Amino acid sequence: MSDQARDTLVALRAEVGKAVVGNDAAITGLIIALLCRGHVLVEGVPGVAKTLLVRALAAALDLETTRIQFTPDLMPGDVTGSLVYDAHSGEFSFRQGPVFTNLVLADEINRTPPKTQSALLEAMEERQVSVDGRPRPLPDPFIVIATQNPVEYEGTYPLPEAQLDRFLLKLTMPAPAREDEIGILARHAQGFDPRDLKAAGIRPVAGPAELAAARSAVGGVTVSPDVLGYVVDLCRATRSLPSVRLGVSPRGATALLAAARAWAWLAGRSYVTPDDVKALARPTLRHRLDLRPEAELEGSTADGALERVLATVPVPR
Repeated sequence: MSDQARDTLVALRAEVGKAVVGNDAAITGLIIALLCRGHVLVEGVPGVAKTLLVRALAAALDLETTRIQFTPDLMPGDVTGSLVYDAHSGEFSFRQGPVFTNLVLADEINRTPPKTQSALLEAMEERQVSVDGRPRPLPDPFIVIATQNPVEYEGTYPLPEAQLDRFLLKLTMPAPAREDEIGILARHAQGFDPRDLKAAGIRPVAGPAELAAARSAVGGVTVSPDVLGYVVDLCRATRSLPSVRLGVSPRGATALLAAARAWAWLAGRSYVTPDDVKALARPTLRHRLDLRPEAELEGSTADGALERVLATVPVPR
């Protein structure tokens, strides 16, 4: 069953690759999040296929999906749902918002004010929303994949630290390499239409049952005490960096462990190695570091801080 589940996830990665060129790391990151029941934040400048990446994943999954376009005038009730008065019965009834689905594409999440951004916080952490004091559970599986532009762009609202910490991974999508960009243009010259993914040949290859089987298999991946110690040492080291005001919390350590186990399982192993931890450290931890303002003015970045940590923390043999 484990091999069959792994083959399904490999096929899922191939289906998404039919639409997105040169971003294999981002595609793999989304699959790891599916395996870990985690949420993903995808950051990049406009035009690097952030939304296309998520739409292609949705097309390759047999799951219910919705897209929320975040704008400055979006209200929390537009996300979670609200009570609506029925004139015939004289009572209020709950009308579900677009968050009641399996896969939510939160497009340009940092274009909306913090009050509306926070409407997703309970949904992401508790898998439920509370309206009028009553909790309402969300479907299973449930995953939020949010896209955002870099915070220095006009009209953006930085996500608060509490919400950033709820994302399992933060994936960055740079501009493609020259060869990849030529490949993108070649696809368009051959008639590829990013608005019609069915015509691109993307078909659903995994649904709730396949994801459940894969998640169960990931749960069998073992972790040695030495690797557990390595995860903890990496996270603790971020808290003492001079350039960092707030380091990685214990929640970040558990996220790194979960992502490393999923990575190891995708690689066909039943155990986690230090290299698995190092491979997932940047996407799992970069959004959990709060740099000091003076360090940012000097050009320091979260990825640079993590590079120093990975270079100095001893790796177990």
